[in-house]
Amino acid sequence: MKLFPESALTQLEFEKVKTLLSLQCQTEYAKAKAEQLRIHTRREFIERELKQSHEFKLVLQSTLHFPNDFNRPVQRELKLVGIPGAALSGEQFLLLRSLADNAQQIFRWFDKERREAYPAMAEVIRDTYYEKAIIRLIDEVVDESGQVKDNASEALTEIRLSLYRKRNELRRVFDKLIGKFNKLGYLSDIEESFMNSRRVLAVFAEQKRMVKGILHGESDSRKTSFIEPEETTGLNNEIFSLEHDESREVYRILRELTKAIGVHAPLLKTYHDIAGEFDFIRAKARFAIEINGYFPTVSDRSHLKLISAYHPLLYLYHKANKKPTIPVTITLHDKQRILVISGPNAGGKTVTLKTIGLLQLMMQSGLLVPVHPDSEMGIFKQLMIHIGDTQSLEFELSTYSSHLKNMKYFMENANGRTLFFIDELGSGSDPNLGGAFAEVIMEELAHKHSFGVVTTHYLNLKVMANKVPGIINGAMQFDEKNLLPLYKLVVGKPGSSYTFSIAERIGLDKRLIEKARSLVDEDHFTLDKLLNRTEQDLQHIDREKSELQKLLKENERLKKEMQRTLDKETHRQEMERLQLQNKISADKIAYLKDMERRLKAMVIEWRKAEDKDKVVKMIHALLFNQKERITTEKQQKKLNEKFEEVGGEVKTGDKVKMKQNRQVGIVKSIKGKKAVLQVGIMPITVALSDLVVVRDKEERSKDPE
Repeated sequence: MKLFPESALTQLEFEKVKTLLSLQCQTEYAKAKAEQLRIHTRREFIERELKQSHEFKLVLQSTLHFPNDFNRPVQRELKLVGIPGAALSGEQFLLLRSLADNAQQIFRWFDKERREAYPAMAEVIRDTYYEKAIIRLIDEVVDESGQVKDNASEALTEIRLSLYRKRNELRRVFDKLIGKFNKLGYLSDIEESFMNSRRVLAVFAEQKRMVKGILHGESDSRKTSFIEPEETTGLNNEIFSLEHDESREVYRILRELTKAIGVHAPLLKTYHDIAGEFDFIRAKARFAIEINGYFPTVSDRSHLKLISAYHPLLYLYHKANKKPTIPVTITLHDKQRILVISGPNAGGKTVTLKTIGLLQLMMQSGLLVPVHPDSEMGIFKQLMIHIGDTQSLEFELSTYSSHLKNMKYFMENANGRTLFFIDELGSGSDPNLGGAFAEVIMEELAHKHSFGVVTTHYLNLKVMANKVPGIINGAMQFDEKNLLPLYKLVVGKPGSSYTFSIAERIGLDKRLIEKARSLVDEDHFTLDKLLNRTEQDLQHIDREKSELQKLLKENERLKKEMQRTLDKETHRQEMERLQLQNKISADKIAYLKDMERRLKAMVIEWRKAEDKDKVVKMIHALLFNQKERITTEKQQKKLNEKFEEVGGEVKTGDKVKMKQNRQVGIVKSIKGKKAVLQVGIMPITVALSDLVVVRDKEERSKDPE
C-alpha cells in the first residue's frame, strides 16, 4: 500500500499495534515479522492471513493444544550444518533434534480431519514434508545430555573401555598411596586434589621431599605442595593419551554426523520457518482475542461497511480501566464515498477518523479487527492522512501553507482506490476564505471518486455535503444538558458545535454571549441552533427507541415463556392420555389372565367331574354371559352418545329408555303402572319403573340458553 505522508503509520498508531503484536511472539522469526508487518493490496494474501489468524483463534478458544513449542534461536546451527567440514557439538545437535521433533508433532497434528477443518493453517506445511531420518541419525550418535554415545563407533567403544579400565587402576593405586602417606602424616587435611587435569597428593611442604613424584604446584600459603606420585605417572600419561584419542574420535564422529545432517539443511531451515510462522499466526490470534477481533468479509473493491467498530488501543485502555467503549458504525460505497463529520470539540471526531484508518491498515496486514463479523471491508491501494498541526520550520511553511501543500498532493494523486483522512479541513486560515478552499478541495476529491473521512467545524462544508453527489454528513452526538460528549456517530445529518450552549453552561456573562450572537450572521446562527435542536430531538428519539426495543424484547420473552407453558400443559395432557390407555390395556390383560385361570380350572374340573353337563353349563355361563355383558356395554355406549337421561315423571309423548334391554321408544299411552311404547313398528307394554325419560343430545345443543 502506498502511504502519504511517511508518518502515516505513526499518526494512525499502527506502530503501537505492531509493538503489541510483537509482545505476543515467542520466536525471533515471529518478532521480526511483527516489526516488519506488511500491508497487502492483493485479496488472496489478505484473506489467507486473515483465515489463518481466524482458524488459530478458534483453536485457542476451543482449548485445543497446538504442538508448536520450539522457540530456541538456532540460526547459527542452521548455518553451520550446511558448511562442508563443519562439526556441531552434541548440544547443538540436541537443538536441531528438538526442531525436527517440533516439526514431527505439527505434521502429526494435521491429520486428514484437521486439514479439512483448518485449511488455511495447513497451507503453511503444504509444500514440505517430515523427514524421520534426521532424528534417527542424531539419536544413533548423541544421548539425551548431548554427549556422544559409547557405541557411536567401534573405535570409540574400545577407547572408552580402555579409559574405564585405566581410571579404575589409577583409582586403586592412588587410594593405596593416600592410605600409606596418610599414616605417615605427610598429607594435609584435603589429602588430594586435581591440577592440570591430573590427580595429585596434597603434601605438607616440609614433607615434600619424602614423596617421590612430579611437583605440580603449591598453595598460596606455601604450606601445601601438590605432587603427582611416580607410581601413578605412567597411568596418568596413558589416560591422557586415551582422552586425546577419545576427543579426536568424538570430533570425527560429530563431523560425520554434521555432514549427514547437512544433506537435510534446507529442510531444517524450512522447519525453523514453519515454527516461526505458526508462532506469528498464534500471536495474531492471541492479539485478536485481546481486542475482540473478528474476520470481516473482504471484497476486492473500494468499499467500507463497519458495524460496531472499536479503536483497538482505546478498547484495551478502557478494558483495563473497566470502562465501556462506544462503537462506531459507518458505510462508504459508490453513492456515499466521503463522510463529513461535525460536532463539538473533544466529541470524538478525530478518534472516529483514526479508528477507520487504523482498522483498514490492520485488515490489509492480515490482522483480525474489532468489528462485528457481518462487517465488510474493501481493499485500497493508497492511504493519505492529514492530522494536526503540520507547520514546517525547515521549509518556512506556516500551518495553513503546509495544509494546502498536503491538499495539493491529495488532489493530484487521489483516485478510486484511495482512502484519505483529513482532520479539520480548511483550518488555519480566515474562516470564509479557508471554507471556500475547503469546498473546492472536497468537490475535487469527490470528482476523483476517492473515499475518505473529513472532520470540520465549517458550516459551508456541512451544507455542501447535501448538494455534492458522493458526500454525506455525520455528527458526533453531545449531551447539551450535562455538557458531555456521547462519542456516538450519527450518519446522515450535520452536527452543531454547541458554541453558545457551552458558553452558557460554563457561566459566561450573558451580556457577552448576546453581544457575540449579534455579531454572527442571523442565518448562520439560526442554522446552528436548528442543528442543535435537531440533534437533541434525535437523541430523545433514540432513547425512546431504546425503551421500545426493551419492551419488545420483554414481550418476546413473555411470548416464549407462554409457549413453553402451553407446550408443558400439552405434554402433561398427552402423558395422562397415554397413562389412561396403559391402564385400559392393563385391565384387559388382567381380565384375560383371569379368564385363562378360570378356563384351566374348568378343564381340570371337567376331567375330575362325573356330571359333565354341569361343567358345560358353567363354561357356557362364563363365556356367553360375558359376551352378553360386553354387547350390553357397547349398546349402552352408543345410546350415551345419542341420548342423555333427563329423569322425572314419564308422560305421554316422552322419549324414554328401557333400563333392562337399553332400547329407546316413544310413550303412546299410560295405563296404571304400565306404559305402551312404540319401538320401531312394534308396540310394547313396559312397567313405568323400568323407564327413564331421555332426549337427543343434538336437540339440547339447539336449545336457547
